[in-house]
Amino acid sequence: MVPGSGTKQSLSALLRAFLRRRGPLRGALIRTARRAPELLGSGSTDLVRAFLRRSQTSEGGFAGRDGLADLYYTVFGMQAALALDAPLAIEPLRAYLQGFGGGEQLGFVSLCCLARGRALLRDAHAPLPPTPGRELAARIAAFRAGDGGFHSTPNSPHGTASAAFLAAGAWEDLRQRMPDAKRLAQSVKALATSDGGWASERGVPLGSTHAIAAAAAVPGVLASRADAEAAGRWLLARAHPLGGFTASPLAPMPDLLSTATALQTLAALGIPLEPVREPCLGFLDSLWTNAGGFHGHWEDDVLDVEYTFYGLLALGSLV
Repeated sequence: MVPGSGTKQSLSALLRAFLRRRGPLRGALIRTARRAPELLGSGSTDLVRAFLRRSQTSEGGFAGRDGLADLYYTVFGMQAALALDAPLAIEPLRAYLQGFGGGEQLGFVSLCCLARGRALLRDAHAPLPPTPGRELAARIAAFRAGDGGFHSTPNSPHGTASAAFLAAGAWEDLRQRMPDAKRLAQSVKALATSDGGWASERGVPLGSTHAIAAAAAVPGVLASRADAEAAGRWLLARAHPLGGFTASPLAPMPDLLSTATALQTLAALGIPLEPVREPCLGFLDSLWTNAGGFHGHWEDDVLDVEYTFYGLLALGSLV
């Protein structure tokens, strides 16, 4: 449950700390995932490390669901490897990322992934030359929407929650100050829904778990304790009776993306997870396989590094 009046002071202090968050979002995600071995145990953690090693291709990047190196999945593979101190083939990885140059041929999501990948290499003490980073920022800025947010389609009138999340993270990763950042927060605030959540885009009447988690990560959106409590209530209402969290009020079953983002956001807001801890651990166990990865939901039969990172993030949030 959302804390009652007896814990308002501690929640307020936690929220102030959350609003004053220092350091990049990727650092917060990796620090959370780094706690996962406390619940996985050493044997299962070694299985994840082995899965990550198998998932790095000869090209240097990590494989997507088709088995080919993919920039999007490479980011998740790198984050998981850094969280577990799993060995990376650094030089092939550097060559793979450097092959994208300044992102001349990339769309919005891939540009943000390239910014994250370059930052993760820097975290791994294997940085790429800095010049393309400035080019990346300019290319990402070209996807700014008319309301100050971001959209994966250039010249869109309104931004989306996921694009705001990616753009805010990219500017952090590139170590640059986003121009007119207040307009980004205003764009995301406009996605608030009447049910107390946030929608992924304008015109959608119901909130979504991913959108509210994205909104919470954009500086300036959750500007008060009341905002944080409302977000917490909405997220906790998505907890499924059998464990995990659903993507929306209409979703029939929980999924790992929604579960990981909900737990990480609730934990960041200082909202106790004890009421959902045991059901969520059971849900995560139902998605785990001794091949070293996590499935995305009960009907998913493919393993990939993205959902495996979400599994680590969810476990780390529950420690």
